[in-house]
Amino acid sequence: MSRIITIGREFGSGGREVGKRLADELGIAYYDNEIITEIAKRTQLAEGYVQHVMENSPSTLIPITIGRTFYMGVDPVFEQNNVIYREQSRLVQELAEKSDCVIVGRSADYILRDKNPLRLFIYAEMQHKMERCRKRAPEHEHFTDKEMKRHIQDVDKRRGKYYQFFTGQTWGDKLNYDLCINTSNTPIPEVVKVIAKLVK
Repeated sequence: MSRIITIGREFGSGGREVGKRLADELGIAYYDNEIITEIAKRTQLAEGYVQHVMENSPSTLIPITIGRTFYMGVDPVFEQNNVIYREQSRLVQELAEKSDCVIVGRSADYILRDKNPLRLFIYAEMQHKMERCRKRAPEHEHFTDKEMKRHIQDVDKRRGKYYQFFTGQTWGDKLNYDLCINTSNTPIPEVVKVIAKLVK
C-alpha cells in the first residue's frame, strides 16, 4: 500500500485533521499550507494572492485544455494562474519524491496519479460540517444556519471549479479516489486508525 497519501475534502468535513493525525500516526511528512508558502517564494508572488488563486475558481479564464488553442493574446491573469498551477505541480511532485507523505488538497491526487498514491476523499453531512466550522472558526459563530450552509457550499463550489479547470475531472467523484470517507458519525481519531491500518 502506498505511503504517499492525498486527501481531497469538503469544507468542514475534518479532512485537514484527518491528514495531520494520519501523518503523525504513520510518522511521515505532512503538507498543506506549507505548499502555498513555498509557491509564493518560488514565484515571488504575495502569499495571500497565491492562496486566493488556489482557493477560487478561475472563472474569468479560458479552460486550460482549450486556452492555448483559441486564445491568441497574453492574458496576465491567465498566465499567473498557469504559473501558480505549474509551480504547484512541480512542488507536489518534489515532495512526493522526497519522502512518504500526506498531502492535503492542491489537486495532489491528479498531479501524482503516475505514482499511484492512496487517494482519499473526506466528506460529511451538512449539519456536521456546520457544527465543525462553528467550533473551529470563531468568526463563523454569528452565522445563521442559512448563512453557514451557503458559505460551505460556496467554498466547495470554488474548490470543485478549480480542480475541474486544471485536471479536467470532477472534484469529489468517487471514481477519482480509492477511499471516500464520511466523517459525520465517526470520531476522526477512529477514522485515522482504520486508514493507518490499511496503509500499514
